[in-house]
Amino acid sequence: MTQSGETVKVSDTRRCRESGRVLHILDEPAVSLNPGDSVTLELDWERRYAHMRMHTCLHLLCAVIPESVTGGGMTDQKGRLDFCLKDGLPDKQQLTDALNDLIAKDLPVSVEMLDESILDEQPELVKTMSVQPPRGAGQLRMIRVHETDFQPCGGTHVTRTGEIGPVRVARVESKGKQNKRVQIVFDRTTVKESEQ
Repeated sequence: MTQSGETVKVSDTRRCRESGRVLHILDEPAVSLNPGDSVTLELDWERRYAHMRMHTCLHLLCAVIPESVTGGGMTDQKGRLDFCLKDGLPDKQQLTDALNDLIAKDLPVSVEMLDESILDEQPELVKTMSVQPPRGAGQLRMIRVHETDFQPCGGTHVTRTGEIGPVRVARVESKGKQNKRVQIVFDRTTVKESEQ
């Protein structure tokens, strides 16, 4: 909410390539905001928590498919990762079962700040082929899913895998000779059945 009482929705955020500052993309760009104006932020917790759950699940997918990641995307309803796989498509049900097994273990998820030189010593910690973690500040933010996944990441995560809830691999498809896409969704069917 602005000083004038207007309410605007921030629909997205982006990092400005030139300045490095975070840009807030508004649904209503005509709103009268000026640099230095005071605003009150109200977080959409339900949406944020869904992002945290899905993002953490994508870390589990990196553990289930321990190959290089060529791309990815996520919303509060679904997520996808593209993997460099040479030998055909993985089985949807096997992936679903493996993910739900890791979720059910209720593994702790922690954040660690480590010297960025760890990537010189262990470059395999970076799972993504096209995106490298930022360097130059001396420290890297690392996400650890207990004995399952460990990689640099600046995103939001749950504190235990059990918070993710049931998921389902909705689609596995080829996106090129070696590029295979795996899409995950929250398994609403399982949730509805358990609520009855």
